[in-house]
Amino acid sequence: MLFWLLWPYARHNDLANLVSYISFRAGAAVVTALVIAFAVGPFIVRRLTALKVGQIVRADGPATHLGKRGTPTMGGLIIILATVVPTVLWARLDNRFVLVALLATVWMGAIGFVDDYLKIVQRRPRGLVAKYKMAGQVTFGLALGFLLLAFPWSGTVLPPASTTVPFYKYVFVVMWPAVYVLFVTFVVAGSSNAVNLTDGLDGLAAGLSAIAAITFAAFAYLFGRVDASEYLKVFYLPGAGELAIFCASLMGACIGFLWFNAHPAEVFMGDTGSLAIGGALGTVAILLKAEFLLVIIGGVFVAETVSVMIQTGVFKLRARRHGREYAKEHRVFRMAPLHHHFEQKGWHESTVVTRFYILGILCALLALATLKIR
Repeated sequence: MLFWLLWPYARHNDLANLVSYISFRAGAAVVTALVIAFAVGPFIVRRLTALKVGQIVRADGPATHLGKRGTPTMGGLIIILATVVPTVLWARLDNRFVLVALLATVWMGAIGFVDDYLKIVQRRPRGLVAKYKMAGQVTFGLALGFLLLAFPWSGTVLPPASTTVPFYKYVFVVMWPAVYVLFVTFVVAGSSNAVNLTDGLDGLAAGLSAIAAITFAAFAYLFGRVDASEYLKVFYLPGAGELAIFCASLMGACIGFLWFNAHPAEVFMGDTGSLAIGGALGTVAILLKAEFLLVIIGGVFVAETVSVMIQTGVFKLRARRHGREYAKEHRVFRMAPLHHHFEQKGWHESTVVTRFYILGILCALLALATLKIR
């Protein structure tokens, strides 16, 4: 919005000319996101507290978490507001990359909001039935896959039904259209659920999401520049640079939310925030045709998800062979997801979060290294 207001004066005014630089608008988006989060955060926390929208803590979870019962949740509203508003203000709204990313954030956030509302306000323990939640995620994934096939990005040599491969220059994988749609759907649903599973400790999901968002901002900026893509031997995606503004807004929103979510948390993001963040990150990776890069950048999210899959799969297998009691006593992890396993080993919650942050940064650095190790 501000781009179109200031652009006509860019030739005659140096300050107005700043909007022509994506780097400036991305920086402005971060600041705007932080200001919005700090401004609306206290109000939302107070309203959630007044409405008694408190966290439900399972009795079979870590004993140290029982004291968190009743802490306001659905704080993901702060993240969504602080992501969408700066993006609308600073990004070019005629850019399809940006519009799709915004739609993903709002769509997934709405699914999470309904789930939180049913669980906490309506007092339905199961919340939104799992099949309905998955149906909402799959619907968006299918729609996005068909959109990318029907209206491929112009100005790029990449086939519509394709994705790039990290560590290789000018190498891409082409899929059958139907397979590509299913692939896109898997990435969107998998990413949103991965962040949701990681959201179990104060500040964990928010901090890791901020790291992933700023990393994707760097890739979006480089992929959207002719000179940078030529120098780094990566595929040029016209218009992808605007996604850097969205990712910068998401990073600022996550950091702003972290102010209230750091241990001891005043508010939790709930499914409202975790599904929105996960859907946004997955969609950004798809738009940049960097789905495999998402596995590296979100390495901690992947580890958390895999730990749940292993725990569940092995438990069911052993339960069938030896009975449920045997399966309970011979679990792979003391508790899943992975962060709870380390809690059960005696790590303090803050220690787990800090060390997972370090792993998240290492994953981000490894992803950035793929730009030169090719």
